[in-house]
Amino acid sequence: MKIKMNIITPLIKQYNEIKKKFTNTIILFRVGDFYEMFGTDAIKCSKVLNIVLTKRKNKGNTNSHVELAGFPHHSINNYLPKLVKAGFKIAICEELEKKNTKERGLLKRGVTEIITPGVVTNSDVLDAKTNNFLCAIFYKNYKTQLGISFLDISTGEFLVGEGNQNYINIIINKFLPKEIICPQTKEKDIKSILNNNILSKNIHLQGLEDFVFDFDSSYKYLIQHFKTNSLKGFNIQKLGLGISSAGAICSYVCNICNYKISHINCIKKISLENSLNIENFSLENLEIISSKNEDALTLLKVLDFTKSPMGGRLLKKWLIFPLKDINKIHYRQNILYEFLNQKQIIKSIRNKLKKISDLERLSAKIVNLRANTYDLLLLKKSIKNIIEIKKILSRSSSNILKNLAKEIINCNKLYNTIEKVLYEEAPKKINVIKPGISKELDKLRTLVIEREQTILKICERERKQTGIKNIKINSNHIFGYYIEIKKPTKKIKVPKHWKIQQTLAKVERYISEELKNHEIKIKLAQESILKIESKILEDLTCFLLENVKYNQRNAKVIAKIDVMISLAICAKQNNYICPKVNNSFNLYIKDGRHPVIEAQIHSQGAKAITYIANDILFKKNEQQIFIITGPNMAGKSAILRKIAIIIIMAQVGSYIPASYAEIGIIEKIFIRVGASDNISIGESTFMNEMNETASILNNISERSLILLDEIGRGTSTYDGISIAWAIIEFLHNHPNQPFVLFSTHYHELNNMKNYYIRIRNRSISVKKINKQIIYTRKLLPFGCKNSYGINVAKIAGIPKTIIERSKKIMTCLKKMKKINSHIKYKIIKKNIENLNINTLTLASAQSFLKHIKFLFKKQENK
Repeated sequence: MKIKMNIITPLIKQYNEIKKKFTNTIILFRVGDFYEMFGTDAIKCSKVLNIVLTKRKNKGNTNSHVELAGFPHHSINNYLPKLVKAGFKIAICEELEKKNTKERGLLKRGVTEIITPGVVTNSDVLDAKTNNFLCAIFYKNYKTQLGISFLDISTGEFLVGEGNQNYINIIINKFLPKEIICPQTKEKDIKSILNNNILSKNIHLQGLEDFVFDFDSSYKYLIQHFKTNSLKGFNIQKLGLGISSAGAICSYVCNICNYKISHINCIKKISLENSLNIENFSLENLEIISSKNEDALTLLKVLDFTKSPMGGRLLKKWLIFPLKDINKIHYRQNILYEFLNQKQIIKSIRNKLKKISDLERLSAKIVNLRANTYDLLLLKKSIKNIIEIKKILSRSSSNILKNLAKEIINCNKLYNTIEKVLYEEAPKKINVIKPGISKELDKLRTLVIEREQTILKICERERKQTGIKNIKINSNHIFGYYIEIKKPTKKIKVPKHWKIQQTLAKVERYISEELKNHEIKIKLAQESILKIESKILEDLTCFLLENVKYNQRNAKVIAKIDVMISLAICAKQNNYICPKVNNSFNLYIKDGRHPVIEAQIHSQGAKAITYIANDILFKKNEQQIFIITGPNMAGKSAILRKIAIIIIMAQVGSYIPASYAEIGIIEKIFIRVGASDNISIGESTFMNEMNETASILNNISERSLILLDEIGRGTSTYDGISIAWAIIEFLHNHPNQPFVLFSTHYHELNNMKNYYIRIRNRSISVKKINKQIIYTRKLLPFGCKNSYGINVAKIAGIPKTIIERSKKIMTCLKKMKKINSHIKYKIIKKNIENLNINTLTLASAQSFLKHIKFLFKKQENK
């Protein structure tokens, strides 16, 4: 916001001119040793950063003022992450010239960097093991087809796709961008899409001018950037809407945020066809990557033993996009097998991996000329350890690991160049270049050393001549060199050619003409040294820039090695086995365990507690649907989740928690577990449940796994049973015959196995000892008739009077149910007797008879 004209000063006028160019942006305005914010910027930042908000009075008008807040420039890495996480777009405005103490006037200032939630390279802001994606969305009709692209400027990953709203929501939830850009005219529609997406509530939306998304400009920009004649080589030629979004995202990063993107050397098509499709609500329910409970253990945390940032990010991608290609799954399994049998190699490589920095993000810094000496030394150390990893793998007896070594590009030249130029010790602003690189530089350094030695001699001489033994010659950035003596010292001893500079409580500081002359020569030499070293560092950075693609390629190989070793360690520690993954339509898991629950048990030190393993066997034409009944808290939902997680792990290429497994490739996993209202759009628990169930039923493939928990419980009992029955019947008769696990408390559904050939009953066993319920967690091959809800209420601490009253009510209800059943029996019998067969159609007769048969069977069981 522009500051009011009646309180303008030269500084505020300069601020206003810069603010005009960067609307809707927080300006961090450098004033000396502080970054200052004015007006509404100051008000916003004071709240987010919890810093003091003050007011600066106008010299010409004491009744007017401007809000002011600020923080020391050296603390920017503490405050910047908070502003970015709050969703602010930030422009860093620096002083572009040095202050001359002899001249007064306004310093030149300009914006050197723009940071938004989706465009960040600062390592203090970024999560090392998480991508920071910027997303762009473009469409002509959002109800049919939309284009979308993702760019992580810090790692160079660039992706593009196209699809309907469901597709867009799926991949937004997979990539979880920090910021989305779209045409200003389409912001309202994009907001409506995001409002229906629970996981996207923290994504910041930014509207841009519509022309930024122009297809012709976007296409031209992309082929110029990648130096190609077309985009066919990237397989995105036909994605017109996606290309428009990709061009816009590049324009935003380059032209608005002022970042270079030469490290982005590839753009990939986002295809859900090549990976196991996990619906958004399924991904959330399974707690693969994250959980509603921030402290909850997730599958990612269980599997993540990675040592490098690149490995951490890659593992997350593998879990989000499990494979469907059997050859790729077997390739990963083979590498995993080799590492499991090479214990010493794992140990050696992990020691190297932890010394490798984030090569992808270092590459982005180099491209944008923001890599300092410390970054270059980190790069050198990383390259050295990559070279060592290549040697370790090459010496292996395994051909698979030797081939992995061949994927690592030899970067000895890069390492030797940095080693030749830079000192190994901690970097400084000056004297970071090794001797022998520049004769002029070596000469100037010798001059500085000689002058410093001369100053030491001056100190000794003054001690002798004055008789003051405690003389010291020191320097600081304010006064330069000065002579310091302790108090009290007789003034007679102080030579007349010394001029008092500063008087402190215990010391006095003086300067002399001779000392100042030496200081000037040292400063001039140091300035020349700094210029020469800066030029050498610039040349070194340019050399690294030309070879940045090699670091990026090696980063990908190192990430893969890191992930495979991580999975091997996890498999070894938890006694996982290698599943047999094939193209069959069968699914057999013997002694399957939930990896997260098992890890929680171990983390609590409960080694004496054994996780109860269970078997499951699906056969396409024999055992398609399992109806699971059992008491509350027995673990029905855990079994559903366990099956899904084991399949995801298997298709990632990981080993799994079981004693044996044969898994036919699964294309889609749908899981509907738990109930929650979506109040923001006026949906009840039951409506939300039905929406998700409808999405499942309308997207079934022949290789789908459907896991449904308590469907129909959000409405009346008879409505719920009817809906659940009809859904199971629909899934049984569906031509694709998906695998289904259906947990329920509607015990009436157990009778379905009598009418449908591919339905089986299972239940969770319990034991009742002295009126106490013991949960054994074992899956049994028959249905259960009791939910033990009153027992659970008792365990939860419901008052005893309520428990006793509940038992009496339940007894009465059971009696009433038997009476009602007897009445219904008579009514049905009478209806059959009065039935006019001639008026029935064949279809209605079959349906009626099937229902009557069910009711009679149910009555007989009672």
